[in-house]
Amino acid sequence: MQTFQQYIGGAFEDADTTFDSRDPATGAPWAKMPAASEADVDRAVTAAEAAFFSSDWAEMTATQRGKLLMRLADLVAENAQRLAELETRDTGKIIRETSAQIAYVAEYYRYYAGLADKIEGAHLPIDKPDMEVWLRREPVGVVAAIVPWNSQLFLSAVKIAPALAAGCTVVLKASEEAPAPMLEFARIFDQAGFPPGVLNVITGGPQAGAALTSHASVAHVAFTGGPETARHIVRNSAENLASTSLELGGKSPFIVFDDADLESAVNAQVSGIFAATGQSCVAGSRLVIQKGIKAEFLQRLKEKAEAVVIGMPQDMDTEVGPLCTLRQRDHAVRLIEASLQAGARLVTGGVVPEGQGYFFPPTVLDCSDAPTAPCLSNEFFGPVLSVVDFETEAEAVEIANNTAFGLASGVFTQNLTRAHRMIRKIRAGIVWVNTYRAVSPIAPFGGHGLSGHGREGGLQAVLDYTKLKAVWLRTSDDPIPDPFVMR
Repeated sequence: MQTFQQYIGGAFEDADTTFDSRDPATGAPWAKMPAASEADVDRAVTAAEAAFFSSDWAEMTATQRGKLLMRLADLVAENAQRLAELETRDTGKIIRETSAQIAYVAEYYRYYAGLADKIEGAHLPIDKPDMEVWLRREPVGVVAAIVPWNSQLFLSAVKIAPALAAGCTVVLKASEEAPAPMLEFARIFDQAGFPPGVLNVITGGPQAGAALTSHASVAHVAFTGGPETARHIVRNSAENLASTSLELGGKSPFIVFDDADLESAVNAQVSGIFAATGQSCVAGSRLVIQKGIKAEFLQRLKEKAEAVVIGMPQDMDTEVGPLCTLRQRDHAVRLIEASLQAGARLVTGGVVPEGQGYFFPPTVLDCSDAPTAPCLSNEFFGPVLSVVDFETEAEAVEIANNTAFGLASGVFTQNLTRAHRMIRKIRAGIVWVNTYRAVSPIAPFGGHGLSGHGREGGLQAVLDYTKLKAVWLRTSDDPIPDPFVMR
C-alpha cells in the first residue's frame, strides 16, 4: 500500500502512528496515512510560529507573497489531474467532479495572490490638531485550518490562500477520513518556494484537533465541518482566546414556484442534491414546491433520479459514486427508516444496492404529510432529498426558515418582484435565484445560525486574517502638557 507523510517545518516525515485509508468504491484499504500525535501538533505550530516571525517571511513584501501564491496556483493547475485522481480514490467523489473542481481551485490562489498587496489601512481625521492617526492591517499570526474530506482542496484553498496573502502562517489538519489529496498538496506547496514552516500539513483524529485548536500559539482557527465538532473547537479556543471562523453544515431549502421553468429547476435540483453524491454542505436537501406543480415536478425528478448512472468513481460516465464512509451510509439508512415511520413517502431510491463499496442511490422522500419527519431537520450528507409543498409565498418563507441552519438557499421563479422579496426574507448566507451550487473566489461564502459564522471567499475573507493596529504620531514640537490629563 502507498504510504503518505506529514509536512512539518518544510520537511516530509513519517508519523509514529499510521492508519489505513479505505477506498469507498471497494471498502478495501489502499494507503497508510500518518496520525499526528500531540507532539507532532506542537512541532507543527512551533514551526509555523518560527516562520511567522522569521525575516524570510515577516520581511517579505506583500507583492512578493502574491507572486509566491501565483506560483502555487500554477502548480495546482499543473497537478490538478493527479490531485483529482487521488481525491477520487480516497473519497469516492466522481472523477468528473474532482477534475473540474480542482482545476478551478487554482483560481482561488490567483485571486488572493492579486489581493495580497491590496490590503490597505486608513487615515483617520482625528479630533486633535497635533496628531496624525492611521490604521495598519497586520496578520493575526498562526492559523489552524481544519478541513473535512469532501472538496478538501477547495475548502483548504479558501483558508490557506487568504491567510498567506495576509502574511499569516498555517497549520492545516486534514480529515482523518481520506486525507491523501491534502498530503499530496503539501508536496506541490513545497515546490512553490515558500519559506519552511509557512504551511504545515498534518492529519489525525480528535486528539490532534484538540491539541491544535487549544495550542497557546494559535491565533485563529478556521474550521469547516459539523456543528458538534465546532462546539468543541469554540471550547478549546477559550484556552488561547483564538478567533474563529466556522463553516458548518446546512439543510438548505430549494424553493420552486409554479411560474418557474420546470426543466431548468429540475436539473438544478438534481445538481443540488445528487451531484457530489449529495456530500456537500450547500446541498439543496429540502425541496419546497408549490402544490400546483408538485406532481409534475416529482415525476420529472423521479425519472432523472432513476436514470442517474451509478458506478465506479474513476469512470467519466459515472454520475453518482459511493459515499465516503460506511458510517455515512448507515446514517442515511437509519434516517430514512425513521422518516418513513414518521409518515414520509418514498418516491424513489432508499435501498442499498448489493455488492461492495459504500454506494447509495438517489433518493426522494415526500414529507408533505409528515412535517415532523427527521429527514427534514437532519443533515444526511448523501443523495437524499426531502420534499414539502406550499400554497402561498408566506408559507414558502416560513418553511424555508424553519431550520436551525442557514447556509444556502435556492429560489426558482420568473417573477422579479417575488424574487427580491424572497431574497430579503430568507435567512441564509447564500441565495441562488434560478440557479444553484455556483461558486467563485470573488464571492463570499458562509452562513447563519448552526451553519456558522465568518466568510470564506471574497475580500472579507482576507481581512478576517488581519488585525488592526492604530498608530498615533504627535506632530507638535512643544513639550507634552499636563501628564495627568488624558489627551
